[in-house]
Amino acid sequence: MSDSSEERTLEVPETLAGERVDVGLARLFGVSRTRAAELIATGRVQLDDAPASKSDRLLPGTRLDVSFPVETDPLEVVEEPVEGLHVIHEDEDLVVVDKPVGVAVHPSMGWTGPTVVGHLRAAGVRVATSGASERQGIVQRLDVGTSGVMVIAKSERAYSLLKNAFRERTVEKVYHAMVQGHPDPLQGTVDAPIGRHTSSDWRFAVRDDGKPSVTHYETLEAHRFASLLEVHLETGRTHQIRVHMQALKHPCVGDLTYGADPTLARRLRLERQWLHAVRLGFEHPGTRERVEFVSAYPEDLAHALEVVRDGQ
Repeated sequence: MSDSSEERTLEVPETLAGERVDVGLARLFGVSRTRAAELIATGRVQLDDAPASKSDRLLPGTRLDVSFPVETDPLEVVEEPVEGLHVIHEDEDLVVVDKPVGVAVHPSMGWTGPTVVGHLRAAGVRVATSGASERQGIVQRLDVGTSGVMVIAKSERAYSLLKNAFRERTVEKVYHAMVQGHPDPLQGTVDAPIGRHTSSDWRFAVRDDGKPSVTHYETLEAHRFASLLEVHLETGRTHQIRVHMQALKHPCVGDLTYGADPTLARRLRLERQWLHAVRLGFEHPGTRERVEFVSAYPEDLAHALEVVRDGQ
């Protein structure tokens, strides 16, 4: 059996002679009849090395082997090095990382892939203990499909001060986004509340009853098919830039979830939205000096931008 199972062996006592296997299993191990039936049906129960069926009858002295699957906590942090995740800066108060695409910041329901906190633990980086167990030290988030620079608190003081800085909007969060077409005006502000989409738990939309959300953008480059924008966030809602760009009818290139053209995405060999956290600036919680950290475009985004620049 796999490492995710607990093996238990008992000899059938005289008191259970003639009982069905599911009944005996429930009594011997203190599980419900339903649970016993599930274990039998999935081949986790054997009588003298032979697979058991729930209608089999127990004989005294028979060896009963049961493999109980170990229930894992979906929010448990798995210590696992993440390829492509680089530490940009580390000191006694904080660690700044360059997060690759396809990596979550912390464990969550339904996510079984790599995480930033799992990588840091595997690397022996001790972070602040403030916050829920699966996201200790986390003061900001980046979507799984978004790459770039982010900060994690190592000291409790840093956690408190950085959380407050994000709350008070004194942190400069700068993203670059390639969007379809050309926004009009070329620079502006989107002030539109965001809430969960009415027909999907994992999508978001501009909604009158949503949370206040403010995005500032300016066009850096305008090309035939798309524009490269610099985006400054006042707020930090989930999928904020992606939702606001869709609301402008200029979705992030490659963002099929929010209305991007799949043909253009294929042409640019993009398998995710063109969105990258390029710069992060804040007052260092230890030195109280203003610091700034940057992240270069990863290979897939850099390639897509070159193709767009060439007008292909």
